[in-house]
Amino acid sequence: MQPILFYLKPWDFSPTVLLACTLPTAAYVRGLVIAKRAGEGDGFWRPFSYFLGIGLIYVMLQTYYDYLAQHMFFLHRLQHLVLHHIGPFLVAIAAPWSAMARGVPDRLRERVLRPIVANRPVQSLYAFLQNPVVAPFLFMGMVYFWLTPSIHFTAMLDINRYRAMNWGMVIDGILFWWLMVAPRNPLGHANISYMARILILFIVMVLQLVLGAYITLHKSVLFNVYGLCGRAWNIDPMMDQQLGGLITWIPPSMMSVVGILVVLRRIMHDPESPPLVSGMTETAA
Repeated sequence: MQPILFYLKPWDFSPTVLLACTLPTAAYVRGLVIAKRAGEGDGFWRPFSYFLGIGLIYVMLQTYYDYLAQHMFFLHRLQHLVLHHIGPFLVAIAAPWSAMARGVPDRLRERVLRPIVANRPVQSLYAFLQNPVVAPFLFMGMVYFWLTPSIHFTAMLDINRYRAMNWGMVIDGILFWWLMVAPRNPLGHANISYMARILILFIVMVLQLVLGAYITLHKSVLFNVYGLCGRAWNIDPMMDQQLGGLITWIPPSMMSVVGILVVLRRIMHDPESPPLVSGMTETAA
């Protein structure tokens, strides 16, 4: 039996993953320290949520688990559950952005970060990605796209497509969940009504249910790439697919329910909450 360190070491070391996880975390920790010295601490649960979320993302991308996910369909689906739902949700609910910005050294923040944020094309791209119609379309569109059998086949055999798939899931997940769980701010981020968020999460839940049910109940093997590469464990291909279908079906749908509960909590604790009937058409405009 292998020691635990064997499973935690990078299977295929990626400096991109290491830097993408450690640099924002270093800025976040520094920002928390600065805030605490100023008497503005974030408490326990928000930092805990961030560290848990970023830690799960790192484990899925940079440990032995990544190898297993390339050789078992149901483990791949669990990987994307974490990369697209659980990890980004935990990061978004922690709202670490202000602490991160505070933790960036002053010179770097003024010369690099601020010009990027103030750049008009960057702002336009962000506004497009956070549009209440575009965001859920991309969120579920990516899942359906990468689970199209022919596309999935090539993605699992091409390392560049595989990495693009995984990173797309992480980035899209963070953007989507931040749009869903952030406090409403008509002058900035999350300029979308709470009712629109609930409707979006419900639609996402239905689409997730349909896809998961289709995979689970399908009578033949849809993803034969795992048979070609060799499964990590000796498991029947249909059983592997059915387990993956269940993971695609139930946990992501429950994440939508959790998201709706967070939105309802926002409504209850936001005394300046706009009327819920301000619909998606208004926010899209």
